[in-house]
Amino acid sequence: MPRLACWFIRASLAYLLAGFSLGAIMLALKATGHQGMAIRGLVPHVDFLLIGWTVQLTMGVAFWILPRLEGGVSRGAVAPAWLAFVLLNAGVLLVALASVQTLASAETMSSGRLVGRAAEVAAALAFAVHAWRRIRAASVDAQVR
Repeated sequence: MPRLACWFIRASLAYLLAGFSLGAIMLALKATGHQGMAIRGLVPHVDFLLIGWTVQLTMGVAFWILPRLEGGVSRGAVAPAWLAFVLLNAGVLLVALASVQTLASAETMSSGRLVGRAAEVAAALAFAVHAWRRIRAASVDAQVR
């Protein structure tokens, strides 16, 4: 398995653990009557599981399994895929940090979330740039069958 795929998958498993742990903490807080504190963890909980785990796992498996270029030797330029890895993780962490900040300023929270979401979108675009050439139709022999 390529190194980048390992990084994607390991990071996704870390987010799975973090998301489930945060969910358990939120349930415990609700059970003890601290709903206000539990609500503050909702956005990071969802972002960890939806983006950090699911999307990142998908990118890691796609990087590993998409057909290689040049006779099965190369995966093409991997710099955009590494950029996607960095941007995706930065985006998830920025959204999580902006969500648990004190509510001193709603503008600060929304700008932090906005930057995080923009990083997540940029990660998806960077990964698409990498994968675009690797997505192709099956060979003519396979289509005839």
